[in-house]
Amino acid sequence: MSKDSSVNPQAGDLAFTRSDFKGVVPEASYAGALSFMRRRYTKDLTGADVAVMGIPFDLAVSSRSGTRLGPRAVRSGSSHIAWSAPWPWQEDPFETLSIVDYGDCELDTGYPDKVPGQIADAARQVLASDTALLSIGGDHFITYPLLKAHAEKYGPVSIIQFDAHTDTWADEEGRIDHGTMLWHAVREGLVEPSRSVQIGIRTHNPEPLGFNIIDAIEVHKRGTAAVIDKVRTIVGDARTYVTFDIDALEPASAPGTGTPVIGGLSPYQAQEIIRGLAGINVVGMDVVEVAPAYDISEITAIAAATIANDLLCLYAAGRSART
Repeated sequence: MSKDSSVNPQAGDLAFTRSDFKGVVPEASYAGALSFMRRRYTKDLTGADVAVMGIPFDLAVSSRSGTRLGPRAVRSGSSHIAWSAPWPWQEDPFETLSIVDYGDCELDTGYPDKVPGQIADAARQVLASDTALLSIGGDHFITYPLLKAHAEKYGPVSIIQFDAHTDTWADEEGRIDHGTMLWHAVREGLVEPSRSVQIGIRTHNPEPLGFNIIDAIEVHKRGTAAVIDKVRTIVGDARTYVTFDIDALEPASAPGTGTPVIGGLSPYQAQEIIRGLAGINVVGMDVVEVAPAYDISEITAIAAATIANDLLCLYAAGRSART
């Protein structure tokens, strides 16, 4: 475990007092400012490799609301795991990357039609500094403007989506819905469905729009090793955006979400698949749909924070593989 020598751990509130973006300093999980993984809050991305940004938006939900409080809950959940290197990854992203908490995207929900542009603009600002972005939702609609910003920088991207729902249902132009954002993304050429894969699906959709689907039954029956091989074959070396809807997990492990569906992945299965994808070319990430009002003992928030941390590890591993 490394220590930031410029910080007195007894002073607390590393979200404000940390002067070095790297390293891990233990801080009480029940105290202090709740930045993600005790990273420093800053809008200055000079020297930053990854920015973590909350997007507190839930006006696009089709069922229970409450994911606007997701970023706060995930930051709180991260305090339980911020004291040590992420197990069992061999590379600690907090040693090799400079990671900051960029705070939350500023939104005016009184004008919901303007929200997609506000999210995309916030993402563009981060990406313009050549800083990678890990976004914490918010409902799953936020992935659409995030994909728009990433596609502007990298061209059409592949997607690895962990989810109970495909989110490709047909919609009307300009409509905001967390179950149709990929329909919009495909129509606008933001993603390459043939080189994308959706994992954990367990709801019907007559039109998958060309996405490769590994449903929950296939994961359970074939096992994680087969899933990993299949995903690697589909994605290859393409620039890839990873989006993790927390309802991909079995509701017993993640009850705090708006549209739970039984029969989902276990946290072990999800983590094992993510670990098995180390080395792929990740360019952006998000974790969405945490609704803490329905949570029990923070288990959903802690699961989401851990998955987000694993995505940072996945990004770090891919970056190392390319350098």
